[in-house]
Amino acid sequence: MQHFRRSLTRSLLASAGMLALAAPLAAETVKLTLLGVGDVYNFEEEDGRGGFARLNAVALAERAANPNTLYLFNGDMLSPSLISGFDMGQNTIDFTNLVPFDLAVPGNHEFDFGPENFIEKMKASKYPWAAINITNADGSPIEGLGGVTVKEVGGLKVALIPVAQDTSPEVSSTGSLKFLPTVDTGIEAAKAAREAGADIVVGVVQTNMENDRALMASRAFDVILSGDDHTYATAYDGVTAYVETSVDAQLLTPIDLTVEIGEDDGKRTISWTPAFRFIDTANVTPDPASAALADSFRAKMDETLNVEIGTLEAPLDSRRNVVRSAEATMGNLIADAMRDATGADIAIMNGGGIRGDTTYEAGAKLTRRDILTELPFGNVTVVTELPGSQVLLALENGASQVEKGAGRFAQVSGVSYTIDPTAEPGSRVSEVMVGGAPLEADKVYTVAVNDYIIGGGDGYDALGGGRVLTEGSTSRLVANDVMAYVEKLGTVKTGVEGRIKILGQ
Repeated sequence: MQHFRRSLTRSLLASAGMLALAAPLAAETVKLTLLGVGDVYNFEEEDGRGGFARLNAVALAERAANPNTLYLFNGDMLSPSLISGFDMGQNTIDFTNLVPFDLAVPGNHEFDFGPENFIEKMKASKYPWAAINITNADGSPIEGLGGVTVKEVGGLKVALIPVAQDTSPEVSSTGSLKFLPTVDTGIEAAKAAREAGADIVVGVVQTNMENDRALMASRAFDVILSGDDHTYATAYDGVTAYVETSVDAQLLTPIDLTVEIGEDDGKRTISWTPAFRFIDTANVTPDPASAALADSFRAKMDETLNVEIGTLEAPLDSRRNVVRSAEATMGNLIADAMRDATGADIAIMNGGGIRGDTTYEAGAKLTRRDILTELPFGNVTVVTELPGSQVLLALENGASQVEKGAGRFAQVSGVSYTIDPTAEPGSRVSEVMVGGAPLEADKVYTVAVNDYIIGGGDGYDALGGGRVLTEGSTSRLVANDVMAYVEKLGTVKTGVEGRIKILGQ
């Protein structure tokens, strides 16, 4: 009997032991907060929203509320802004150094003043920059620019996949830097991070929504925080949580992930659910230290820029959708100023270089601030000699993506032309007239442009190869040419004159 009891006891103990071994460990719950932001250009608020003082206040509050917070930047701050024309974006580094990011990804505008300036600003940052798809021309890594970054947060391994916009060489001044494909490189890195043991995979990307959808469809990411489109959006398809992070920090959405860490059959398991929180920064009290820094910048700028230079007899329009798709009065004024300053036969200004995105009423006084707000990139006016055949190719490039509202759209002076947006790109431009006469393919014309597009920016390869008549970087700023032209006119009455005719409109 005693033997039976001992055997039963051993059996019960053994069974209990087996049950203990088979039973999963109690799940651990971790709350992870991800705050993404991008496309923050202006240190000041607009209509009571956005700006660095409010952004910094939100970031400080999120970190105080949850130590398991990652604050992530997905591109574009060094340019363009009014003040960046003076300090090449240093003001944005000063503001973000007050409340540093956990990781920052360079956007295309980080290279508007050249790669050397970006590297200088990266070194001045009190936070790391990273991008897995940017290298030197020979494929070697850029010193100081990191790659996939794994953060240990609340017991979680969070892999941050930093991906830049692969079209940056077309729209900015990236020099000899090499950009690998955004989507393919990002997906490959995300899958590798998962295989290496990451619990949560977060894409911190600067790319358009079409690419965002491709990244989501890969199911390689848990979260994607994306910039570049200047819009606000959230989505969740049951696999990937997504935020398109607005512009100038006007609208913010922290994502709270409730993460369950468990074990199944001896393997670590991770499951999570997202909660999206909407923050309208109109309701945010600015961070005092950041607000004080903004006040100091504002005072310096006001002294220099609030100088009236001319009066408008007719309204001016620099709205983004207009300067990128049709003849715009602001485009006419800028191109006229470039041609007046140089005596060139033709002037071409890419619509994407006009950044005011506003209207000016008749009777308004134009100031230096207005012109530098419209032209914040610090580009210079360059004059080159080109045959009419290349001028036509340049105009075709400007019209090639008109339906997309691309920045390459050509605002002009001294030339008129017609666009058929339904024709194939490269065959859209007709009826080109220069000085009242038809464009001649073999005739050489002097063409005033900015240094960005003569270098091939915005797809303007056709502007290269000619004899340059100015001294490049020592030429006058486009903004200075416009200010001098407005002062010369005194009263500005630029209108829409039929320089660009678009069929169907």
